[in-house]
Amino acid sequence: MIADRDQRSCMWYTVIMVLKPQDVVILLAMFITDESEKSNRSLAASLCMSTSEISSGLNRLRSARLLHSDTKKPMKRAAEEFLVFGIKYAYPPDRNGLTRGYPTSYAAPPLSGLILQPETDPPVWPDPNGPLRGYSFSPLYKTVPQAAAKNPKLYEMLVLIDALRDGKPREVEIAVHELKKRLQAE
Repeated sequence: MIADRDQRSCMWYTVIMVLKPQDVVILLAMFITDESEKSNRSLAASLCMSTSEISSGLNRLRSARLLHSDTKKPMKRAAEEFLVFGIKYAYPPDRNGLTRGYPTSYAAPPLSGLILQPETDPPVWPDPNGPLRGYSFSPLYKTVPQAAAKNPKLYEMLVLIDALRDGKPREVEIAVHELKKRLQAE
C-alpha cells in the first residue's frame, strides 16, 4: 500500500549550487586572464585562493550559466546582466569604522578620475598595509586586497563592482559604462 510506504523514500533530493562571493572574483579573473594562465593552479596563485576554491567556484559558475560548460570562457551577456543588475542584491557590502586599507569604489581608479571626490573619508578594503585611511568597506572575498595588488586590471574591475554594490546613482551609471567596456573588450 502506497500510504504505508516511508515518505522519505519517495523524496527527490536536489543539490542547489549557490554562488559565493569569491565566485564573482573568479569570474572577473576569467575575463582578464590569458588562456595560458587559466589553469586552476595559476588562478589560485593570482587570486590568493586554494586550488579547491577555484575548482568549486568554476563549477558553481558553470551551474549558474556564467561560464561555458566545457570551457573556462565567460558567457559575456549573462555575466554582464548578473553583475550590473544582481551584484548589489546578492553581495551588499558591510560598512564599518575608520581603518587603513586600499581605496575602492569611487575613491580608486578608474572612477577616481571620473568622479569628483567628496570631502568625506573614502571607502577602503581593510588592510594594515593599505596606503589610505577611510571607512571600512567589505571586499567580496577576504583575499581581494592581495589579489588586486598583484593585478591592476583585476583591481579596476573589483573597484567597479564595489561601485555597483553600494554606489550613488551617478557612480553606478559611470561604473556600469566602464564595466561594460571592460567586459566586451576582453
